[in-house]
Amino acid sequence: MNQKLNTRSQIGVLIVDDSAFMRTALSRMIGSDPGICVLGTARSGDEALERIGPLNPDVITLDVEMPGLGGLETLRCIMAQCPRPVIMVSSSTVKDAEATFNALSAGAFDYIPKQLSSTSLDIVHIQADLIAKIKAAAHSHRAQSASRKQPQAVAALERETFPTNPAIVAIGTSTGGPKALQEILPMLTPDLSVPILIVQHMPMGFTTPFALRLNSLCQVPVREAAHREAIQAGTVYIAPAGLHMTVERHSDSRPTICLSLLPEKYLHIPSVDILMQSIAAGYRSLAMGVIMTGMGSDGALGMKAIYRQGGLTVGQDEASCIMYGMPRACAELGILHRIVPLSLIPQQIMLATRSRKRA
Repeated sequence: MNQKLNTRSQIGVLIVDDSAFMRTALSRMIGSDPGICVLGTARSGDEALERIGPLNPDVITLDVEMPGLGGLETLRCIMAQCPRPVIMVSSSTVKDAEATFNALSAGAFDYIPKQLSSTSLDIVHIQADLIAKIKAAAHSHRAQSASRKQPQAVAALERETFPTNPAIVAIGTSTGGPKALQEILPMLTPDLSVPILIVQHMPMGFTTPFALRLNSLCQVPVREAAHREAIQAGTVYIAPAGLHMTVERHSDSRPTICLSLLPEKYLHIPSVDILMQSIAAGYRSLAMGVIMTGMGSDGALGMKAIYRQGGLTVGQDEASCIMYGMPRACAELGILHRIVPLSLIPQQIMLATRSRKRA
């Protein structure tokens, strides 16, 4: 049986969830794609561990909160006994959000928000995202050695010169971003001389615990942005879910963050484009834009605006992206000054801003 499963052309998935409704809903979503097949389901962590061997799934979807052996404990067992990509299925409670970020640190590939209830069959809003993440997870092992040449690349970076001296950095990311940000933001050193504003596409309820978690991991302060907050150099700001984040800059006062529901007709709120366009307008050649892993093209217009104003633009390379969508859109427009692996993005930021003294 294992031999047959190993040679299948479809991506095999094991669904683990204690809710019968969720197992059915996820099975229908995943089974709608001809390139993916549901090999089986499990009602608990213990049952999942028993089924992984016989089924040999390529990808596992794993509920965060389950009775008995919980999602995080099950994940750790999978990573220790039979490692493979695991996508966490999480609700938007603070407890589940924190558990999800712990799971990403423990080796989970990504997560999907569980926005379904036992009385709702409206699954369209997460179906495309779930299928895309399963496909990305199944192919994730093809490019895992992207950072092996990092020492040589770092040496080259130290000798690089930058055409501008950025006063502010905007980062845009989506699918794969929480894990990526947990990796790179702790690499920023306390002498960071500029503010960093981040738009990470996340469901409601996730950005507050995410900012708190990042703050506990980083050498620089990280917090969820607040409306009319004065921007501090050396601080990282996370845009709240459900609100666009922009920057207002006047010559007679310190720049401030503005949060708004407008404009409404955007696929993503907050939008990377909205943030970066405001940075480009306010800072012109002193803006720096960084586009990272994510589906779609949000950020392409914003990065283009920064590029046209003479600012610095950096994109994550394909090999280190979970989803090479947002960086690809920018690369295809020819608006990236530099394309680097994820692990080198912090150096790009620190080196580009090293000559700027903290205000």
